[in-house]
Amino acid sequence: MAPVHTVMERAEAMQEELVRFRRTLHAHPELSFQETQTAEFVAATLREIGVTHIKACGGHGVVGTISNGIGLGPTIAIRADMDALPIHESGAHPYRSKNDGVMHACGHDAHTAMLLGAAKLLVEDLRNGNLQGTVKLIFQPAEEATDESGLSGASYMILDGVLDDVEAAVGLHVCPWQPVGVIQVNDGESMANVDIFEGVIAGSGGHGGYPHMGSDPIWMLSVVLPALYSIVNRRLSPLETAVASIGEIHAGSASNVIPDEVRVVGTFRSYTAEAREKLAIELEKAFKIAETLGGTYAFHVEHGEPALRNEPRINRIIERVAVELDPEMEIARDPFGLGGEDFAYMAERVPAAMFFLGSAMPDGISRELHTPIFDINERCLPIGTAILAKTAHEMLKSF
Repeated sequence: MAPVHTVMERAEAMQEELVRFRRTLHAHPELSFQETQTAEFVAATLREIGVTHIKACGGHGVVGTISNGIGLGPTIAIRADMDALPIHESGAHPYRSKNDGVMHACGHDAHTAMLLGAAKLLVEDLRNGNLQGTVKLIFQPAEEATDESGLSGASYMILDGVLDDVEAAVGLHVCPWQPVGVIQVNDGESMANVDIFEGVIAGSGGHGGYPHMGSDPIWMLSVVLPALYSIVNRRLSPLETAVASIGEIHAGSASNVIPDEVRVVGTFRSYTAEAREKLAIELEKAFKIAETLGGTYAFHVEHGEPALRNEPRINRIIERVAVELDPEMEIARDPFGLGGEDFAYMAERVPAAMFFLGSAMPDGISRELHTPIFDINERCLPIGTAILAKTAHEMLKSF
């Protein structure tokens, strides 16, 4: 009788294939809403593995289905994102981006590679009669951006019905601040509500040599800014997890001309709905100060993805699976920070959880998300693949 290999052993045997998947995708990144070649690569790989799939879901999304018979058990989903960022890669490795100004700087190439690996493991299980239920493989486009309607890839896939028959979902994200052999989990709110604000302060402008003859919106902004930056420390409870930051200030066109308006664009992040609402109110109050200084203001908020809420029940499955696969696996229990993640839209619809997978390079150099030097330790690929595949089995037993 042939030996029975563990899920981790089977995943580790795929190391070279997983690296090939990831490096192929890394070398050919595509921006949000433009993932045509990426989707074709995913679809071709699923065909090769033997997975029934559909394309063009929610844009360029691909959805595979592995099942012992629809209706013969629960349906759960595993999600990976596919898009890249408008960043010029600075690394010199052979799999460096071939598309200038576009880079997989957030690990979506690795996420896609690991989901393809999990698909291969699950197909083998199905053929051996060891899969009870249905697993949907969601390869999602456009996680990093929204279109003119304010919608991202997760929203469009939901509108196309990808979750209509799904009872629970799981996803992962590579984590450059944790070493390989560590996963990070967190119950409840784990990533932020993401909102963008724009404030315009208007005055009359005037000659730089005669500022007293007009009203100066830049001077008004100098009073507004301290009020804005004090909101988190003085207007919200110290127990709230929140931040407000300015990313753009636009005004003026000449050294001797006081402009008639200044435009300020920034972001505010929070974990709770209450803090989200409070931040918007207080930010507008800060801009309203311009009225007391002889100016006017306009203020607008664009709400982005909600806070990612991880279902504790699924987290317990992930933790148990990780330790079963590797008894030396370390579980870090902390929120993931105030970044945004549109998997949160899916987590609003069905019980869901995302875990962070340690992927730090062993040389001690910090390669943070969304930076030109971002990279991962590819030893994490079979670990994530195995956790996804075994978690899928355990979720089918629990939902």
